Amino acid sequence: CNSQNCNDFQDNFTSHEQALNLIKKTNFTFTDKCNTQKSSWISGAEYYSCDIKKGYILITIKNKTYTHKDLPIDLWEDFKNAESFGKFYNNKIKGKYQLII
Repeated sequence: CNSQNCNDFQDNFTSHEQALNLIKKTNFTFTDKCNTQKSSWISGAEYYSCDIKKGYILITIKNKTYTHKDLPIDLWEDFKNAESFGKFYNNKIKGKYQLII
């Protein structure tokens, strides 16, 4: 098993690809996915958190995944319930919760 424990998770990444791989291989306390079928351009959304307060959101757009860090769980819940995923992403997440590499 190549997974690691959430308590041992360190987020000092050297590349975006490394960040994605490590996030997906970690046993987070809380993980969730959102059905984005109704969106015309967001094809996937996933959320990963160790403390169920803040976490990583992975947004897939045109086969490219964007990773954002420290997104509050209540904002994730608001995203899942948004009328427009794209508008919500652009207005509330993009540029505000950056993963710095």
